[in-house]
Amino acid sequence: MGFTANEYDQGADPLIVEKADNPSTRWSPLLWHACSFDPTIFLDVMLNLVRNPNINTSWLSRADILHDEQGDQCFGPQQPQGDDLPRMPVFDSFECKRYLIRKLVPRNASRDDPLDQTCLIYQSSLADGEEKTLVVYLPHVSSEEDIPFYHPKVRGIAFLHDWKAVNSQGSISISYLFFPGSALSTRLNRTALGLLSVVSRHGHGRQLGYVKRVQHDVLVPRVPFQDRYAALKQKYARPLIAGWAESTDPRKHVFEDLGIAAFLIELWAEMYADSPFPGFVDIGCGNGLLVYILNQEGYLGWGFDARARKSWQSYNTQVHISADPQDSLKQLVLVPSVVQPEASSSPSASPDAREAIIHDGLFAEGTFIISNHADELTPWTPVLAAISQCPFVMIPCCSHNLTGSKFRAPPPKDATKSISTYSSLVSWVTGLANDCGWEIETEMLRIPSTRNTALVGRKRSAASSSLDSTQIVQKYGGTGGYLANAMKLAKTAPRGH
Repeated sequence: MGFTANEYDQGADPLIVEKADNPSTRWSPLLWHACSFDPTIFLDVMLNLVRNPNINTSWLSRADILHDEQGDQCFGPQQPQGDDLPRMPVFDSFECKRYLIRKLVPRNASRDDPLDQTCLIYQSSLADGEEKTLVVYLPHVSSEEDIPFYHPKVRGIAFLHDWKAVNSQGSISISYLFFPGSALSTRLNRTALGLLSVVSRHGHGRQLGYVKRVQHDVLVPRVPFQDRYAALKQKYARPLIAGWAESTDPRKHVFEDLGIAAFLIELWAEMYADSPFPGFVDIGCGNGLLVYILNQEGYLGWGFDARARKSWQSYNTQVHISADPQDSLKQLVLVPSVVQPEASSSPSASPDAREAIIHDGLFAEGTFIISNHADELTPWTPVLAAISQCPFVMIPCCSHNLTGSKFRAPPPKDATKSISTYSSLVSWVTGLANDCGWEIETEMLRIPSTRNTALVGRKRSAASSSLDSTQIVQKYGGTGGYLANAMKLAKTAPRGH
């Protein structure tokens, strides 16, 4: 059942009253809902929403905090000055405890303008043990017409948490400050209901001990990633979608690869800040779009796949790697150098093997290996990287073992992790990479895909120099039948990637 709230009668007395109040500063109460979480939880939830307005609307990507002042200085000489700042309201029985200014950053900068907004936090303690916490949002606009689409067309929004410690009961409510001549509309009321429901859901979730399981922005900070992604999207999205040659959904693949490219570019900016970029190779590159974007952005590298794609005609470029010009996209079948001889001499595989162009999986030391939804090549990624001494990123998708066959990875040994097929695969290939001497770093990518776990190997463990790759391969099931499975890829229809 959806969230429901109690409505105040239109014209009901305000819950919060400004000193020297006049009709143009009347805060109209709209909705309220009972709650069982205390002021500490309410304030924690509201501060999280101040920093992350994207929780309330997909039109926004984030908020940049421009100013943050606490304590008695909120109305003191340190507060920012400017003609565009809204007046600072003073409410009866409340003291301002924190004064923030944030910039709301839209997801699509070419469509929507950013908006500066003052966020104020007030508190009030009454003699009977009642505590009130008030959070007020004031957009920096001079008229209703200046309000962007993603913000309610009001002068202010107020959330009030009323708490009675004696019986551990409380309520949350929302009020609007309307522009002169404006009134409550169906849309504004629906927006208020949505905003209040988020506060209620997050508050009760915190009370029950909810801990966020997915942590983003571990390796690449959120702001540079989102700025890079916005720039790439503005530059490439429209022409790439318009010229899509595959039968798959262009919007999903374009935005997904733009997000991965943004992550890699920012990761590489940190990794190679003091050294030249060593180049990259994308194993199992699929449609080649990621290779194309990275090359266009000046990060030279190449990719290969067992089967060519229609898109390669548009994306294939000449890149100069090791002073030799070569195609950026190639049709090659990867047969790692450690594949056992008995597998490569299989009678059923030999005729195809003679016709295919084989790559042994050996790369110049330091080359950054990309394994993006590479399926059969995913478990091979840390093995190849260890042999050639190359850093890598692998983004697992479908579950395969080292023979190239589909299989169900065993559930994670960590009881706190999900036992889903995908979680099991991620745990299994992470363990394989650890055995190959890699210290794996994990990033949950901000891309339109449920297969968004990026496993980055750029640090070697102390014992990595004594590792035997052949023994590791045998530990994880060996390679029997690998070549036959690899040859099938060159003749079958391509999948989504």
